[in-house]
Amino acid sequence: MITTPQAPEIPGAKHIHSGKVRDLYELDSGDLLMVASDRMSAFDWILESLIPDKGKVLTAMSLWWFEQLDMPNHIISTDVPAEVAGRAVVCEKLAIYPVECVARGYLSGTGLLDYNATGAVCGIALPDGLVEGSRLDDPIFTPATKAELGEHDENVSYDAVAATVGADVASTLRDTTLDIYTWARGIAEDRGIILADTKFEFGHRADGTLVLADEVLTPDSSRFWPADQWSPGKQQPSYDKQIVRDWLQFESGWDRTSGEAPPPLSDEVVERTRSAYINAYEQLTGRKFEG
Repeated sequence: MITTPQAPEIPGAKHIHSGKVRDLYELDSGDLLMVASDRMSAFDWILESLIPDKGKVLTAMSLWWFEQLDMPNHIISTDVPAEVAGRAVVCEKLAIYPVECVARGYLSGTGLLDYNATGAVCGIALPDGLVEGSRLDDPIFTPATKAELGEHDENVSYDAVAATVGADVASTLRDTTLDIYTWARGIAEDRGIILADTKFEFGHRADGTLVLADEVLTPDSSRFWPADQWSPGKQQPSYDKQIVRDWLQFESGWDRTSGEAPPPLSDEVVERTRSAYINAYEQLTGRKFEG
């Protein structure tokens, strides 16, 4: 459905992989350079339109959360080539676990779809009567497969994760995911933002140390809702790419089932999305986004 994006050339760095949003390079030192682009993905398509400053917001927000978190992460340095200043980090090579570690405290997205179909999410039975935006009594771990570029991530059961990575690792991934989510949700709530759900990626070093990798608690990897506008039973206002999803589904005229690429975003949607990302960063961190 989507083609591999063209990654920029960076002196002293060898391009080795591009995802929907990030480009990965190997440096002469053997470390990795991870670059966050301004690309936007939705419904397993990389969109034609860019969101200005998006990569810088994602990088700055991840770095802020990494500073707060008391666990090993993959960041080595923010001293990066001038071509990608502000949107890249130097990080260590890890063996990445092949699972998206998702925590949900509210019902939305694919979790809501699963619930409406089965009364459960990833095999976890939930109470009757829940709707879009319902707060769960306790956060749940709802893992997904890590799909190849252009394919769908698929929600899977905890048992499927245990069968893939082993029972001990699965337990650690689940507990760590829920611990970070619960801690971060409290910080967000203190700042007037609901952290509805989020996903993490973990890897390990040669000695087995669990390490938090990739981005963390950003508008690309999380659902952020303004707390003062939360109203279960309808689509929630958001600080994330739900703005783009809603426009594509309900306003653009695009047929998601057609196999045709989505249309370019309108200028208004691009600016609203950019503003939402910056607002989320500034409200959560208390810092001014410098661009």
